[in-house]
Amino acid sequence: MIRTILLAGALLMTTPALAQSEPVGDYVEVNGMQMYYEKSGSGDPLIVLHGAYMNIPAMGSIIGRLAETHTVYALETQGHGRTNDIDRPITYPNMAGDVAAFMDAVGIEKADVFGYSMGAATGLRLALDHPEKVDQLIAASVSYDMEGAQPDFLAMIPTMVPEMFIGTPMEDAWKQFAPDPEAFRPFVERMIALEHEPLAWGDEVKDLKVPVLIIAGDADMMTLEHLVDMFRLLGGGHAGDMGNPLAASRLAILPATSHTAVIDQTDLLMGFISPFLKGETPKGMF
Repeated sequence: MIRTILLAGALLMTTPALAQSEPVGDYVEVNGMQMYYEKSGSGDPLIVLHGAYMNIPAMGSIIGRLAETHTVYALETQGHGRTNDIDRPITYPNMAGDVAAFMDAVGIEKADVFGYSMGAATGLRLALDHPEKVDQLIAASVSYDMEGAQPDFLAMIPTMVPEMFIGTPMEDAWKQFAPDPEAFRPFVERMIALEHEPLAWGDEVKDLKVPVLIIAGDADMMTLEHLVDMFRLLGGGHAGDMGNPLAASRLAILPATSHTAVIDQTDLLMGFISPFLKGETPKGMF
């Protein structure tokens, strides 16, 4: 997930969304916030959750591609984009609860979920806390335990201070949409606190029944061993030609790909996402 200033650079690097149909933006009251979202496409509902310091446009063209086959609800979470910040910690349980409340508010009983980075961890927490609301989860660049983060990133967390963000182009980009452009410092303080929140969900992931497509770069912010461990917790990783059915969950590693390079590889992402959502698998000899 995006859990550092290096990862937040994705906000500045992604391209505008190319939607299948013109998105319709609206607000809904969720847990004391006016949560902004955009609805586009048609078909079964699919919720899109952005990464840290990002917003809907920063997710690039993936939203439009998903809207070719689904009714997409792209959300902006607490303090991000056009959704106002509130005096409450930004944590994964809180954000997952906000998504669940959003679904209730707009009348979505169950949906597929695509999350990137912080949004992937939020989607995973949603599936753990509210499994009845998640049909299938696509989690791009996700961790389920901080022990799985790259060592150099873990070493960086204690050094993080608001001044890494304040006065940078990231603040300028944030102010373009923020309801209160002067509230960047308290927002950043909440985001830094998120880095220190406990994250050790292995026992819960092991019991998760929701199918998960894990997507990550081979140079992502979590180790490859961690991603394989998560896949095994979800029932994957055994030989598929030995008489056992394939696991419902899947693992895809993008080559030559860092964390911030994951979200813009739309064609490659859709090559994994489309068959997963359809329940299609490549045919083997047996």
